[in-house]
Amino acid sequence: MKNQLMHDCLAFIQKSPSTFHAVHELKDTCLKAGFTELKEGTVWQLEKGRGYVVTRNGSSILAFKIGSKLSAPIFNITASHSDSPTFKLKENAEIESSAYLQLNTEGYGGMIASSWFDRPLSLAGRLAVKKADKIEIQLYDAGRDLLMIPNVAIHMNRSINSGYNYNLQVDLLPLFSAKNKQGTLKKLIAEDIKAAEADILSMELNIYNRTPYSIWGAEEEFVSSPKLDNLECAYTTLDGFLKAQNDERICVYGCFDNEEVGSTSKQGADSTFLYDVLKRISANLGYDEEAYLAGLNHSFMLSADNAHALHPNHPEFSDKTNQVLMNQGVVVKGNANQKYTTDGVSNAIFKAICEQAGVPLQFYYNRSDMPGGSTLGNLSSRHVSIKTIDIGLAQLAMHSSYETAGIKDGQYMSQACQAFYETSLTMDEEAIRF
Repeated sequence: MKNQLMHDCLAFIQKSPSTFHAVHELKDTCLKAGFTELKEGTVWQLEKGRGYVVTRNGSSILAFKIGSKLSAPIFNITASHSDSPTFKLKENAEIESSAYLQLNTEGYGGMIASSWFDRPLSLAGRLAVKKADKIEIQLYDAGRDLLMIPNVAIHMNRSINSGYNYNLQVDLLPLFSAKNKQGTLKKLIAEDIKAAEADILSMELNIYNRTPYSIWGAEEEFVSSPKLDNLECAYTTLDGFLKAQNDERICVYGCFDNEEVGSTSKQGADSTFLYDVLKRISANLGYDEEAYLAGLNHSFMLSADNAHALHPNHPEFSDKTNQVLMNQGVVVKGNANQKYTTDGVSNAIFKAICEQAGVPLQFYYNRSDMPGGSTLGNLSSRHVSIKTIDIGLAQLAMHSSYETAGIKDGQYMSQACQAFYETSLTMDEEAIRF
């Protein structure tokens, strides 16, 4: 099939209605590729020439392959994120009215609110269920059209097309049932998982868009789906990681939760997760602190998070000389104020790698009068200071519940990551050697 990688990526996204499901799918892919699962709460025994995978909170993941000829703890790393803007259920989520039962939600991340109206929605996440002498954590996906956030008819809101300030506590509450009986939600979930209602101790659930992905355009050059930001990068960087072979380096794949809300959780890019795992790998292989710190100097990271494509209706929102297009290659992102980690050295290194691999690059900067957001690289660097570049794939409608990207770009990302993982860099202040 043409563009098989993007078909597989879109299928992965469809199976990932929550961060927990996404990380489960990523871990399962690694296990099927022969990786050994590790637990943070156990003692590790690592061997050169083998691959391992570890998760934190069920929503962040690190996988790594240790080169069989490794002589120093030097790491080639990619980092992406597993979360997307959504709405999360509050405790005591049911709201009764005279005619309806709604669910009380809280916005997560900076979503385009209007994109959530009038489309089939459902619930997914994880449950904590009492089982005999333990509490079992299990994934949950209602798996059917369950909710809707209805618009107000234009006859009742004439200003809707003139710019409307949505109130998340009023306008964005989903309709759940025509019966207004409390307890309906827990009963439904208990029936789904075949458990007693009293045994469900907690529900960590989010709303997700049930609209299937689409491949479209005059030449089928576009893809649309929920969660392209950033599960497209999560999947395609993993693809490059699994295809790569480097006997002289420790190749690390990372996908972190909570990027959309600042990454400051215990499982975010601004946590110690990456630092803890890199330190444990180095120590487990017999390297002392001095060797570890020296190895970090020669290590490199790709921070992968999608970028804003030139908008067909609003080209004025893009920088005059750094406009990026879908299907035109991997995007390198820069910012003078270090919202992105890209600098002259990391830019040159990645350019050289992609030139050798035949991967096209394009460059993104915000307009100087339109500040953008930050991403993973500069946050993880607070804990592990290594040379990093921020990259991504061009897309439209970022933070909509249904986004659009180019069908070719996933393959470019995979190729770039494979080439990067297979590169053995040594670096000092004067030169970079491949």
